[in-house]
Amino acid sequence: MKKIILTLALLMGVVAAQAQSMEQNKFFDNWSVTLKGGAIMPFQGYAFWPSARGIFGAEIRKQLTPVFGLGVEGEATINTTSWEKEPNYWGPKSPNIIDHTMAGMFGAVNLSNLFGGYAGKPRVFELEGVIGAGWLHAFHRTESANVYGNDYNSWYTKAGANLNFNFGESRAWTFSLKPSVVWDMNGDIMMPYRHNTNARAEWNGEPRNGKSQMNANHAAVELEAGITYHFKGSNGERYMTFCPYKYSQDDIDALNGQINGLRNQLNGLQGDLDAANARNAQLQRDLDAARKAPKAEPAKAVDPNAKYMNVLVHFKVNKTNITADQQANVERVAMYLKNNPSSTVEIKGYASPEGPHDNNVRLANGRAEAVKNMLINKYKIDANRIKAQGCGETDMFKELSWNRVSICEIIVKD
Repeated sequence: MKKIILTLALLMGVVAAQAQSMEQNKFFDNWSVTLKGGAIMPFQGYAFWPSARGIFGAEIRKQLTPVFGLGVEGEATINTTSWEKEPNYWGPKSPNIIDHTMAGMFGAVNLSNLFGGYAGKPRVFELEGVIGAGWLHAFHRTESANVYGNDYNSWYTKAGANLNFNFGESRAWTFSLKPSVVWDMNGDIMMPYRHNTNARAEWNGEPRNGKSQMNANHAAVELEAGITYHFKGSNGERYMTFCPYKYSQDDIDALNGQINGLRNQLNGLQGDLDAANARNAQLQRDLDAARKAPKAEPAKAVDPNAKYMNVLVHFKVNKTNITADQQANVERVAMYLKNNPSSTVEIKGYASPEGPHDNNVRLANGRAEAVKNMLINKYKIDANRIKAQGCGETDMFKELSWNRVSICEIIVKD
């Protein structure tokens, strides 16, 4: 038993080392159910195949890591042959169809993954080692109670292998061959009780020591085949997958540095935004004062084809809509065009250089079109007098936010 415990501890250490690179295994991940059946016969003292009985059962299992899994199982033997050869270690033949039942727990070690590594998906063929223990119950017939006692209870241990064949694109199914050996651990302890003798009785001259032991006379061989269905887990697969990336402390420090840099950049942008809002408010006050001022004398004629006036319409970050505080600038262009029917206007849209290039091109086109559409729809300016063009990114202004602009160039044709 000590050797078994030490072996399990060693395997758990190997499993824990491999598990560090796997995605987190949640409680409802990596469960499977198995239906199995085959034959069972005594390990010795009987002809092997003529003494075979049917056996069937089921398993429920959770795979903790690619190497180690835990499960519970239940099995029952079908009373088709007699195991009553003396000395009878397995109890008399029962009239019941089911004459033995076993229920217990088992651990499975995937030897293919333990020694060959796990590549993130089950192999087509894998070899597992299995050990387990549990409760054994035998059903006795009534007339044998005086000799054997009533139904016999014991505990068993089990060791075997699983030869697994995984199939399907998603590895949802596994076909297994499952040879194993089962020991009745109370065989010597129950011998006097079965034969109604004293506790230190002898059988065929051999004293019974009253200890549980793995005795070949109390063992049976199982040869089974099983089919397993693997349930889908939280990772979308029916098996364990690797973490996309394992972050080191250097990676974490670098990410924290980027976060702090973005925070500082955000604070700077907020300051620019506050300054721009203050400037826009001042421009609005200047515009209101200009509207209330007496009308100026008509302007003198200008040279034909000369640029007469540049008007700037500013936009918010990543926006193409004209805000209320900027509509007055568009109105200035509209009023001039109405008062000068021969004049035209060229609208050039720009974006500041930060951000993706393709998005900046879209913004520049949208800003030029926004001014054009307002002149046509709101102020009823003939579309033939307006030319709108997106000019992409620019850094013509030292103040970064000023480059988010449409520039209206009014031109006199005659």
